[in-house]
Amino acid sequence: MTVREPGERRTEATVLLLFGLTGACGLGLLVVYALGGQPQVEGVLLFGALGGLGAGIVLWGQRLMPTRVHIEPREPVGGGPEAVAGLQEPLAEEAGFSRRRLLILGLGGALASLAAALAIPVFSLGPAPGRSLFVTAWRAGRRLAPEGGPPVRADEVPIGSVLTVFPDGDDSDPNAATLLIHVGDRPGQAPTPDQFLAFSKICTHAGCPVGLYREQDHVLICPCHQSEFDVLHGAQPLSGPAVRPLPPLPFRLEADGTFTALGDFPEPVGPSFWDMKL
Repeated sequence: MTVREPGERRTEATVLLLFGLTGACGLGLLVVYALGGQPQVEGVLLFGALGGLGAGIVLWGQRLMPTRVHIEPREPVGGGPEAVAGLQEPLAEEAGFSRRRLLILGLGGALASLAAALAIPVFSLGPAPGRSLFVTAWRAGRRLAPEGGPPVRADEVPIGSVLTVFPDGDDSDPNAATLLIHVGDRPGQAPTPDQFLAFSKICTHAGCPVGLYREQDHVLICPCHQSEFDVLHGAQPLSGPAVRPLPPLPFRLEADGTFTALGDFPEPVGPSFWDMKL
């Protein structure tokens, strides 16, 4: 049985205290984060957790692990039972790490609490997007209206103009932004549904707003990277980095001249992502 010196016991107690400090600071980080977070307090607690762990490991290695230098003379190859027995004492001295099970438990607890605290950035990523990447706020029966305004009427959209509309004028869902385009009509006749087209305003390349319309060519242009979309052919890309057409919004022209959505976009709006079926 190994007899520990008083100084060695004090060192072990100090190491355990430092590991305990790490555990307490790690748990404190979780509590502060759960209560809303405070960067200054979290910084102090993280410093205490890492500092306590580092100081404890250094103190353990310098004061409690065997450091005596052994010089073994070269002996003939081989040996008997006496040579094997002579190895037991050095091996026992090198077991200074495994003998101190209490310190190992303290180190494990400190590492566990610190790992839990370091998982905070994962929690901060927010909830999974779920179906929000696939759907927008458009539903059957919702009226096409400018931001915060009443439903738009067909006679309020001049020929060759583009108007940004939202479901009932509610712009809380930016992915629902839609371009209503009046591509032309016949002089002296009332507007007809085929004179109006509606496409997602979110560019399928990088998600920028498509805000430019070249009337003579019936082309929508994204000002970010100059992608061009052919309005008369389903907003198919003509040039630029975009490779997907702008999703069309199904709608109908009501008898009172307003527009009503028939449902959501038939495919996800905006840039492509790994779950999108192309």
